[in-house]
Amino acid sequence: MSFNLIFYTDDGTYAMKKVLIQNSEQLELVREEIRVSSLFSHPNLLPLLDHAIIAVKTPQEGAWNHEAYLLFPVHLDGTLLDNANVMKAKKEFFSTSDVLQIFRQLCAGLKHMHSLEPPYAHNDVKPGNVLLTHRKGQPPLAILMDFGSARPARKQIRSRSEALQLQEWASEHCSAPFRAPELWDCPSHADIDERTDIWSLGCTLYAIMYGVSPFEYALGESGGSLQLAVVNAQIKWPAGPKPPYPEALHQFVTWMLQPQATVRPRIDDIIIHVDKLIAKFLH
Repeated sequence: MSFNLIFYTDDGTYAMKKVLIQNSEQLELVREEIRVSSLFSHPNLLPLLDHAIIAVKTPQEGAWNHEAYLLFPVHLDGTLLDNANVMKAKKEFFSTSDVLQIFRQLCAGLKHMHSLEPPYAHNDVKPGNVLLTHRKGQPPLAILMDFGSARPARKQIRSRSEALQLQEWASEHCSAPFRAPELWDCPSHADIDERTDIWSLGCTLYAIMYGVSPFEYALGESGGSLQLAVVNAQIKWPAGPKPPYPEALHQFVTWMLQPQATVRPRIDDIIIHVDKLIAKFLH
């Protein structure tokens, strides 16, 4: 389990994530998160400023546990999810301009991860992992966080057992309403790549507009299946702000949410497209 402490110093405000580690598998996961976090350096990715792993003696005689402390800069306006919940209660929506600007920043952070050698996938892009900071007269600053699920993006699946292993891993590490179809139902012969993140990014763009994943409606339907809605890319468009978002934004989401990963665009294509939309709708 982990929890965050916020503390203030003369030179800034920081968040400390404390993780209680009870076994060697958890220890390995925290070490991996620290290793992966230190690979990235980008203004739209949350930096890990410092870390420590401490061995602590437990009340049981002679047993040792560990505690990990991870230090991050703090963003007091909370996550995109927190903001969406507040806005939903007030029936407010982000402007088209803010939607595109927030999304463009997430793309920049992901491009950094996808451009590494080997490319890394975040594997859990969703509103709860996007920090927002509101700025006067500017669009909100958006920062992608939580690299606990980030792994080298490219995997060759060559057997049924490898496919099932990937599905099991994904069910633990990738939030269901934002999880790509190939992680729900992986073929026995497949090349998985960083475009699993593009699916989650498409879901997140929808969520910046409407406050939820495009597939969460399936959870509320009797007999509804989230997996079926995802695998068939059954998107439902809710009533949005008045005037509504441009149709081009809906088409953009649909383009990213292609169930067939091999025809899904890559992050560079997405950035070219979002820059065109920004040029069109912001000037």
